Amino acid sequence: MPKFDKIKLFFLCCFALFFFACKSEKESDAIKIATAANMQFAMNDLIETFQHETGIKCETVVTSSGKLTAQIKAGAPFDVFVSADLKYPNTLFKEGFGEEKPKVYANGTLVLWTTSEKIEPSLDILSEEKIKHIAVANPKIAPYGRATEEFLKKAGKFDDLESKFVFGESISAVNRYIHSGSAEIGFTAKSVVLSPKMKNIGNWIEIDPSQYSAIQQAALLLKSEQPKTLKNARKFYEFLFSAKAKKILEEYGYRS
Repeated sequence: MPKFDKIKLFFLCCFALFFFACKSEKESDAIKIATAANMQFAMNDLIETFQHETGIKCETVVTSSGKLTAQIKAGAPFDVFVSADLKYPNTLFKEGFGEEKPKVYANGTLVLWTTSEKIEPSLDILSEEKIKHIAVANPKIAPYGRATEEFLKKAGKFDDLESKFVFGESISAVNRYIHSGSAEIGFTAKSVVLSPKMKNIGNWIEIDPSQYSAIQQAALLLKSEQPKTLKNARKFYEFLFSAKAKKILEEYGYRS
């Protein structure tokens, strides 16, 4: 190979290494947010506003709060945990994973939703023969599932309807059952039916919040050995409790 070509190749390799090193460093600057499934749609708007204001990039992993908790305990590199309840963040904080005690950023709202235009959702219709499957988040691991169970027991309907339940490990799974028609109807988060993706699909009614314990959704700022990452994560964590974030959350049906 001619000497000039060797020099050219050397500089091209150096440039490539520099480019990918910079890219890797840039990508590592993004804060990683462990996001409960019910917050998936609202989180998109929250991140868009936050990134516009700060220039700090964010990445999300969305699944059930229980799964996210297990991943954090196993060492997953998350910076902020946005949970569907207070229980899981409290557990992580007590076990030493949090920078400070978790705080409630919103209260969730339960709704009964169907994508069928032929069904008018109501408590009574759940007992009718045409309703063969009712999608419910697993009450053992999902806050919205616990709220559903509490509501139905208080209404005296739980035992009669139990054989119709189709359990999802998270609100995302419940939504898939309802949206696909695998379940004629189901209990989900109000944030889902108000999202741009699901808005105006089917029919839904809000369950009276006085008929189930408050779904206190909390966030936890996770510990980090990277000062810059922790600084940026703290900015997002604090943003969650700002007036702008509160307004976005209210648009998705969350209550203070």
